[in-house]
Amino acid sequence: MKITAIKKQVKRADRYSIFVDGAYAFSLSESALIEQRLASGQELNAAQFTTLKDAAGLDKAYGQVLRYIVVRPRSEGELADYYRRKGIDEAAAEEITRRMRALGLLDDLAFARAWVANRRLLKHVSKRRLILELRQKKIDPDIIRQVLEQDEADDRQTLRELVAKKRNKYPDDQKLLQYLARQGFGYDDIKSVLQESTDESEG
Repeated sequence: MKITAIKKQVKRADRYSIFVDGAYAFSLSESALIEQRLASGQELNAAQFTTLKDAAGLDKAYGQVLRYIVVRPRSEGELADYYRRKGIDEAAAEEITRRMRALGLLDDLAFARAWVANRRLLKHVSKRRLILELRQKKIDPDIIRQVLEQDEADDRQTLRELVAKKRNKYPDDQKLLQYLARQGFGYDDIKSVLQESTDESEG
């Protein structure tokens, strides 16, 4: 077998199509092409061809995952789901995960800290809601516990601020209570803060 052509792809300028004996065989990213040291006219035996096909599959999957993970940070659980959806085999998944960790693109502790910090900036949110959201991202319970122990926000104070913000929208205490419960705050805390609010307005 002989590599008869190496052509830059039109739609993906960072990828190259490799032709063997006049027919398209596989594609590689520019970095993988350099790493494999391929050249037009190069002879390949069957074992080399199989190795290159495997490398091409890993290279393609790596590119897909890289594009997926740079859109926004992902947890390892989210990445595992992505592997399953894309049909990426276990060996390739392990290698890609190793590379992502080495690049600092995959770190569940950093992910969880950033998630909590961003949620604190965007809106009033209870710790119970944060726990639920992080569980949905498949973050390890020990990491969730560690991150929330470091979170300085106080649920009672967050609740007070939210009550003040939503009081005009929900003048009826029962409807406000239901809204706050949906945000993950505990019933006893809600009742206590609503009573505080009532006492202040009457005072």
